[in-house]
Amino acid sequence: MASPDGVSGVGGSPEETELSITLTLRMLMHGKEIGSIIGKKGETVKRIREQSSARITISEGSCPERITTITGSTDAVFRAVSMIAFKLEEDLGVGSDGVTAGRAPVTLRLVIPASQCGSLIGKAGSKIREIRESTGAQVQVAGDLLPNSTERAVTVSGVPDTIIQCVRQICAVILESPPKGATIPYNPGLSLGTILLSANQVRG
Repeated sequence: MASPDGVSGVGGSPEETELSITLTLRMLMHGKEIGSIIGKKGETVKRIREQSSARITISEGSCPERITTITGSTDAVFRAVSMIAFKLEEDLGVGSDGVTAGRAPVTLRLVIPASQCGSLIGKAGSKIREIRESTGAQVQVAGDLLPNSTERAVTVSGVPDTIIQCVRQICAVILESPPKGATIPYNPGLSLGTILLSANQVRG
């Protein structure tokens, strides 16, 4: 256990020990979703960071997909996911004429090490069925690994409230069954050229 002094300078209230688990959640997002979360001059992402107390980083690159990483206490991560889900609903549910087209389902794609997906699916799909039934969200675990990685995409869709409940349950499973072996994280912008380039920069 780390000494309490090292813990981000917060007082040691009883419920805090429960929330002191650090959770990292990675999500795969398209350009339009990223734009929605970053906001004008980065104002939206700044507000989400401040209000949730989670660390949020968005991978660099000009590729159509990017990885958003949310790190913090489980509480902070869920707050950030909640704000992101509502922001996506607000921005993507508005038609071109500015009229809200009902509650369009929001889709989040979580990126999870394949070694944890078995626990998430459960025996004969029992766990994932239980999550679907108790939250009302759609959950799909991709059968294939993401390119050049040992991670799979887990797609969660529904209205923000159901998505948040669903992400909470997925995280509970992940925290109970840590990944086995080495994880090669998915990087959407990774091509051979980038690897060689970064290797040269290190040497230079």
